[in-house]
Amino acid sequence: MSDTLNRRSEQIIKFLLSVGTASIDEIVAVAGSSAPSIRRDLARLENRGLIRRTHGGATLVEPLLYEPFRYDSSFLAREQRFAVEKRRIGLAAAELIKPNETVGLTAGTTTTHIGRSLRHREKIQIITNAVNIGMELCNLPGIRTYLTGGVIPWAWSFSLTGNAALTFLDDVYMDKVFVSVTGLDADRGATTLETDEALVYRKMLKQAKQVIVVTDSSKLGHVSPAFVCPASDIHILITNQGASPEALAPFERQGVRIILA
Repeated sequence: MSDTLNRRSEQIIKFLLSVGTASIDEIVAVAGSSAPSIRRDLARLENRGLIRRTHGGATLVEPLLYEPFRYDSSFLAREQRFAVEKRRIGLAAAELIKPNETVGLTAGTTTTHIGRSLRHREKIQIITNAVNIGMELCNLPGIRTYLTGGVIPWAWSFSLTGNAALTFLDDVYMDKVFVSVTGLDADRGATTLETDEALVYRKMLKQAKQVIVVTDSSKLGHVSPAFVCPASDIHILITNQGASPEALAPFERQGVRIILA
């Protein structure tokens, strides 16, 4: 595959990651090539399992592993809440990941979108306590994925916790860790719902050079029961463009770099 095709294919994937489904005309406008060339690119991407061609266009391949959760209302609510914003946040986060880096992804719907945004990438190592992220990345030759091991602490959870997860993390170091939270407050810091989960997150942060929180703007100013880290420990916050300047200002005063997706 030529370098030109590599670059064009990456443009196509990034565009589909941002919109989900697109027509041939829309893809041609973004990639700046002819329709026959785009169709050949789409055929190759489909053969790699990254996209599915449709009548007159293409769509991302959606994971099938969530079939048992299809009719669970609480899971569907988590998946669908701020879905567009989470997709854009995931894509912006993936842009920060460089080849040959070792990256941590905590469990969470937003970090799941980061994993999906890496499916076309190579030479990356992923460390995660999320069963679903491991499943989504397990068939990709360019990405080596490590699951922490541990216990699934409650029904309908993908998050691994407990001593096995903590022990695994003793022996690994990460360039970056991306943390999905349920609350982020300038005074109370990053928080999540479960104490066992927060312990694993804290250990991942300790083992990483750079801490990046990914969350939609609805979580800003909220505090959940389990403490993860103070705001001053966060290097970068990636959130959606709906976040108000007033909500972001306290984090900027603490030296947090803000990226709006």
